[in-house]
Amino acid sequence: MTTTTLPRAAAITPSSAATAVLDVVVPVYNEERDLGTCVRRLHAHLTATFPYPFRITVADNASTDGTLAVAAGLAGDLTGVEVLHLTEKGRGRALRAAWDASDAPVLAYMDVDLSTDLNALLPLVAPLLSGHSDVSIGTRLARGSRVVRGAKRQFISRSYNLLLRGTLQVGFSDAQCGFKAIRKDVAEQLLPLVEDTGWFFDTELLVLAQRAGLRIHEVPVDWVDDPDSRVDIVSTAVADLRGIARLGRGLLNGTLPLQALRSKFGRAPLVAAGVPAAMPSQLLRFAAVGVLSTAAYLLLFALLRPFAGAQAANFAALLVTAVGNTALNRRVTFAVRGAANAGRHQAQGLLLFALGLALTSGSLALLSSVAPVHPHLVEVLVLVIANLTATVLRFVLMRVWVFRQA
Repeated sequence: MTTTTLPRAAAITPSSAATAVLDVVVPVYNEERDLGTCVRRLHAHLTATFPYPFRITVADNASTDGTLAVAAGLAGDLTGVEVLHLTEKGRGRALRAAWDASDAPVLAYMDVDLSTDLNALLPLVAPLLSGHSDVSIGTRLARGSRVVRGAKRQFISRSYNLLLRGTLQVGFSDAQCGFKAIRKDVAEQLLPLVEDTGWFFDTELLVLAQRAGLRIHEVPVDWVDDPDSRVDIVSTAVADLRGIARLGRGLLNGTLPLQALRSKFGRAPLVAAGVPAAMPSQLLRFAAVGVLSTAAYLLLFALLRPFAGAQAANFAALLVTAVGNTALNRRVTFAVRGAANAGRHQAQGLLLFALGLALTSGSLALLSSVAPVHPHLVEVLVLVIANLTATVLRFVLMRVWVFRQA
């Protein structure tokens, strides 16, 4: 048995199972009642089903009951069970310490209540062992998952993940299922960037992994909620909102070194013959921004047209939407971070606005000369066609001139 006390996160050298391929961490705080059952079930399951050496690390983060003594007893009884004791609380802190200290090439963790069916463990880690994926998560919200939980917790979980999609543009479905795995070499790069030491740790790690271009594998799980869960929903929700705001600021101002991670771990873009790299995804994002900008333009034009002439309404609507369009395309379509060159990009965007203005104003002038009296619907149709033409030119010039990248 090895028991190590860490003030925060220091390395340990396990004395047993040093060649473990998988290290499953069970973070605990005051879990003397459930810990023994959890670890023995997990150990028996891995012994029967996992074809490689494994380790189970009980990460006790400042328990005040008999949790540490129970963990020490388990480590003495079961081969491959280790104990890590921290003097400070925080699930994220416990996971960081255990993962930093581990020498296993694949790291995982699960909650002590074993809400997740253990039959999902091998499918969770298999894509990491094979090299197919970088991070793997259990999900309770995907098709194929079977979940037994109260309506309140189900609503909170779905609302939280919907909030993440709307604010941080995440692509994974379930940020906080207590059933995850990561490759050791990936963890070594991501963990120094994760600031949270509590429940937001999972979300922050996944967002950084996604933004770094890593592949996140999802495994639908069978989940039975623990009715005795002691998680404080209100305080956790407040901490999560603060974490979302902090992480969002970091992504917007470009302070996170994600480009370096992309260069190291990001998968090369799929390139079709004759299609420049990244263009398909850029076109999709540009089209979405374009639809939003066109809708805003038409709304502004319709609001201003009764109080001003068609040319004045067109100019004002196009100017306002051009500024917003450049900012959105800078951030969303071409993934430019930080404030560097923002002024130059807006100036170049205004030149593109002038091009769009020339096309739309010229179209209106041509319409007036051909048909001095025309229905308002025809005028709107002409503007839509002119705007679509200007949009195509705008994308090409943004890609090859405004946001041109080496």
